[in-house]
Amino acid sequence: MARSTMKATAQGALVIKRSKIAGRGGFAGRTIKKGERLIEYVGERISHAVADDRYDDASMRRHHTFLFAVNRRVVIDGAVNGNESRWLNHACDPNCEAVIEKSRVFIEAKRDIRTGEELCYDYAFERDGSETDEDVFQLYGCKCGAKSCRGTILAPMKKAKSKKKAKAKTKSKAKTKAKTKAKAKK
Repeated sequence: MARSTMKATAQGALVIKRSKIAGRGGFAGRTIKKGERLIEYVGERISHAVADDRYDDASMRRHHTFLFAVNRRVVIDGAVNGNESRWLNHACDPNCEAVIEKSRVFIEAKRDIRTGEELCYDYAFERDGSETDEDVFQLYGCKCGAKSCRGTILAPMKKAKSKKKAKAKTKSKAKTKAKTKAKAKK
């Protein structure tokens, strides 16, 4: 079920209309300042298993869902009880970002945004490594038009790998610190 304790959208910040990127999009209805919280991404809160059952990428010509993974257990389906946030498109060089706080997702401006500019954030869908080149560009293709466009709404492979490496390093450092503390106590 959708929940929100903030206004649905920051006053006059978001206007939904046709987008050159994909279908509908969210556009700045007024000047927006860097750091301004624009809207909460809301919808039905479901498990990853339910999301996988509900939307089968293999049967789609092009990936199209309103899912937002919050953590390992929760996914928000913006298509069910969602709001205007579901219309914000992906961009490889976005002007907004998704911020997760206490299992809630908020869209905030990464920089000052002019009236009429399309509001986008990097979807950075995580890869599991099973994607083919055809999947990457046909099913998960990007049409944001940025100079730095990577051609896909998927996270760069090295970014996904570096997260795993960073986690492994963090665990390794924690073990080393624990061993050092244990030796110091002796």
